[in-house]
Amino acid sequence: MPGFERFGVAERKSANEVLDSGVLMRYGFDGMRQGRWMAREMENALAKRMQSRHAHLVSSGTAALTVALASAGVGAGDEVIVPTFTFVASFEAVLSVGAIPVLCDVDDTLTLDPGAVREAITPKTRVIMPVHMCGSMADLRSLKAIADVHGLLLLEDACQAIGGSYEGKPLGSYGHIGCFSFDYVKTITCGEGGGLITDSDEIYEKAQAFSDHGHDHIGSDRGAEGHPHLGYNYRIGELNAAIGLVQLGRLDEFLDIQKTHYSRLRDVLESLEGVQLRRVPEGGIENYSFLNFFMQDENKARSVAKGLGKAGFDGVFYWYDNNWHYHRKWDHLKKLESLSPLSEALVSQFQATRTQSFEGSDHWMGRNLSILVKLSWDEKELQKRCRILKEVVSAGQDQ
Repeated sequence: MPGFERFGVAERKSANEVLDSGVLMRYGFDGMRQGRWMAREMENALAKRMQSRHAHLVSSGTAALTVALASAGVGAGDEVIVPTFTFVASFEAVLSVGAIPVLCDVDDTLTLDPGAVREAITPKTRVIMPVHMCGSMADLRSLKAIADVHGLLLLEDACQAIGGSYEGKPLGSYGHIGCFSFDYVKTITCGEGGGLITDSDEIYEKAQAFSDHGHDHIGSDRGAEGHPHLGYNYRIGELNAAIGLVQLGRLDEFLDIQKTHYSRLRDVLESLEGVQLRRVPEGGIENYSFLNFFMQDENKARSVAKGLGKAGFDGVFYWYDNNWHYHRKWDHLKKLESLSPLSEALVSQFQATRTQSFEGSDHWMGRNLSILVKLSWDEKELQKRCRILKEVVSAGQDQ
């Protein structure tokens, strides 16, 4: 998956253009730039690729989620529905704006279960945040219908799924706002970076100001810009954007490679009895960055994960035991262990989550294995992995 596996001449050339100009900041210094505005160029390219009116780059995927929430007016006392399987950044962003993350079960898509979402909605709910984990999407049609009925914001965390689509729309563009991560291990990378897309003029204007200390960016004199509201510093730098601009232009190249490698491994699994592939919602196309499948039970999943590791098949994740991505080990969240005091209202409203069980999620995650699909595999490596996968999974059926 990681775009850094394919770094080449074009990425270096683009970065050197920034170094030659000496302008590393995305704003100002017009006369020194030699006509290049890397962040601005990448934003234009991202908006076009994602079929959206606006795109705005920030310093990380976490920053993108934070800016998106703030720009939509989400804050103190508001509830945001997030899945039990995600990266910790999802609930970190919610907490950062003073809102309350409401954990919700996932289903066999490994993303939000629409039925569980309906049950989780309260009068304080403001946002449904599906997280398109491991390259595939939530049942967005159902979630959008729920959001529309209740007047809620549908915020897509597509940080792991850039390049996928649903019903012909790029992931991230189906809801009201979509967020991406361009960190070092994503399908395309800026080294560090993130971005959001939206068709809303109002949200975009607020986002581009909020992420730069509230600057309105009107005129050509940065020192004279107005500050219509408070903001913070979530800016991306020109060096990061220069690399990301090239990588974005190579996205389809990367997706083609991932699809080829993914398909070969999937063919192996489909030939084996007792293996269930992750469900991709009808009308959805993955970005093929991970291949996910379910064993018959937790013991078999653990056995296969261990066996693949011993056989030298790296990049296999058993998320059920992972402390960054699954609710079972988010003790720091459940205990709200914060370096700075949190509001009494937030702590009080969050109480129920501390003892809440998620049997629906555990049913799927306890049996799930996830294979990272790499861009760097050659034919020999791919053949080797197909052989190991078949041998180990077949043997695991007998455990």
